[in-house]
Amino acid sequence: MKGNAVLYAEMTPPPNDEAAFNTWYDTHHAPSHVQGVPGFLAGRRYKHPTGPGYLAVYELTTPETLKTEDYRSRKYTPDPPTKAMLSRVTGFARYIAVETGVHKRPEVGDGWIDAQICHPAFFTVPAERRAAFDAWYVDDLIPTVLRCKEWLCVRRLRVVENDPHPFTDMVLHYCADMSVEAAPERKASIDSPVRAALAKEPWFKVYASFFVRRPLTFVKGR
Repeated sequence: MKGNAVLYAEMTPPPNDEAAFNTWYDTHHAPSHVQGVPGFLAGRRYKHPTGPGYLAVYELTTPETLKTEDYRSRKYTPDPPTKAMLSRVTGFARYIAVETGVHKRPEVGDGWIDAQICHPAFFTVPAERRAAFDAWYVDDLIPTVLRCKEWLCVRRLRVVENDPHPFTDMVLHYCADMSVEAAPERKASIDSPVRAALAKEPWFKVYASFFVRRPLTFVKGR
């Protein structure tokens, strides 16, 4: 299931308690959100391939889902297991974003959303450079990376709520495997003259990482 908005949440488990963190997240936290909150459609979890961090991407009907009493009660008055775990996690980041475009390889259909790799990239784009940024991404970067058959989809989103960084744009790249990190198409996108020109501007910074999919998918009604 895909929504028109996402809740993006990163956490790092307590030291030496990763198993308890995953048990809490897989059997309690994620199911509670997806099954218990109207507007939550699905959730997928990922882990950083070399570091301790975890990522969850929840599919929402709209960002207003997170303003409902069902969600706010879970966020601001968590139950005892959640309160205990959240008091111990670190590396917390939370972004709410609205989808603005989906660009995919034609042969992948809708299966891209369950790809093994999620490659998020964040930007803070000044309003006066919006047109140039969008043109670079849509006309230059996306066609370049999608020439790689393992690069399945590029999903562009506009950030509407951020913590802790004031990002304006989130891009979720969905890929078949970690070979994309060294793919020549990725290098070509980084070496692009269009990107090089934008990179000279003081606002241009890319915050990006790779995450590997965990096996469970949380879907409303399942």
